[in-house]
Amino acid sequence: MTAKAQDAASGEELIATGAAAQATAPDAAATAAVADDIAAQLAKVEAEVSQLKDAWLRAKAETDNVRKVAQADVAKAHKYAIERFAEDLLPVKDALEQTLAAGEVSLDTLKSGADLTLKALQSAFQRAQVVELNPVGEKFDPHRHQAMQMVAADQPANTVVNVFQKGYLVNDRVLRPALVTVSSGPAKN
Repeated sequence: MTAKAQDAASGEELIATGAAAQATAPDAAATAAVADDIAAQLAKVEAEVSQLKDAWLRAKAETDNVRKVAQADVAKAHKYAIERFAEDLLPVKDALEQTLAAGEVSLDTLKSGADLTLKALQSAFQRAQVVELNPVGEKFDPHRHQAMQMVAADQPANTVVNVFQKGYLVNDRVLRPALVTVSSGPAKN
């Protein structure tokens, strides 16, 4: 290459370098502005993440507190569920103790005292929603009755004929099934 050609090539390089420098200078300013914008957005997102994390931790703590209070309430309910029923039974116990502590008592007095005690017990059962099952004449229900025997009777088959022991329900749940005799239908001759 000749010197002239080299000078021309060097001049072109200088022009290209200068143009590149001029092109880079505005790009550097734009890049700096974009970087500042990204940094601002990042700071904003980090602040929002921090707020959301704080809110989540508070919600989690509140949920844990509510769960613990609910568990404590359930434990208290189980522990003291019988308290009201026990209070209703105390007068029954008192009446029985007074009867046993009494000296010579006539049979009529003893019977009237037993009747009053039974009424107090029935009242306590009623307040506790304990319902008596006396199913004479009803259709046999294996969920509420326990058949002790089957007998030929005038009633239709599977009808309760006799009750050996009454059953009881608590809020429609069987506490004790009634012990019953069930009809097998009329006797065949």
